[in-house]
Formats: sequence, structure tokens, C-alpha cells
Amino acid sequence: MAIFNGKARDGGGGVSGHSIPSGSGKRGAFSVISADVVVTGNIAASADLHIDGRVDGDVQCGTLIQGQDSRIAGAVIAESARLGGAIEGSVAVRQLTIERSARIIGDVHYETISIEIGASVDGNLKHVSAESAVSPFEPGPGRAVPMEDVVHFTSTATPG
Repeated sequence: MAIFNGKARDGGGGVSGHSIPSGSGKRGAFSVISADVVVTGNIAASADLHIDGRVDGDVQCGTLIQGQDSRIAGAVIAESARLGGAIEGSVAVRQLTIERSARIIGDVHYETISIEIGASVDGNLKHVSAESAVSPFEPGPGRAVPMEDVVHFTSTATPG
């Protein structure tokens, strides 16, 4: 099912074998992973997401804001994203902004892109048209993130 236009569609591709969860981007819902949090496991959020910490796993959400000191080791799939930190993995974002502080190691699929001077992308950039029959932004058969993956939160903050 296509989540961007509300129409069902068969097939489609995924980045790293994953797809965006249907119904992503609940209006008004926003989640934050703060700088002192480390997530080990995949994240599939129906809300918009702001990451300032570290994620060792794939990230799927409606809108992603990545802080400049954050790190993601895994695939990123989102409707829109503003990336400012480090990513080691593929990126598939329909509307993408790469800030000057961003460092991406992996292939990037996008429909629209803006790259600030000073940003670093070590991988292939691939434009995906809105009319494309195969889209890395949409679910395909057998491409959902396994929900049985365990997510571990670790805080580096000291109590007090």
C-alpha cells in the first residue's frame, strides 16, 4: 500500500529490504531520542522523529530531523528528512536536506534534494522520479521491519 498518496500499489522496492510503515506521520506526534540515548535495534515510528543520540539499526518514520552530533548505523527511510549527523547506511527520503555537518557513507535515493556546502556523501546519489514504478520509499512484499527486533535504550547521563 502506498503511504504517500493513499492509493494501494503492488510491488515496489525497499532500501536494505525494509519499507516505511503504513500510516506514518501521525499529525502532532513527535518523538525525541536525546543525545544521551543509544538505541540498539530498528526503529519504525508512526510519529515524526528527532534524533540527537545514536541508533544502531534501521530508522523508518514520516519526518526525520537528525542532530549534528548524532549517529545512525543502518538504513534511513522517511517521507522527509533534514540530516545533520553521521549515517553509515543507505538513505531513501522523498524530500531530503543534507546539512553542512552531515557525513553520509552509503547510497542516497531521493525525489528532491538540497545539499549544503560542506556536507559529505560517500556513495551514489540516485534521483527517483514520482512516476517511477519501483520506488525505494514504498513497501514491497516481505520488506517490513521485523517487529520482534528488540530495542535497547542506554543512557550515558549520570544521575543527580
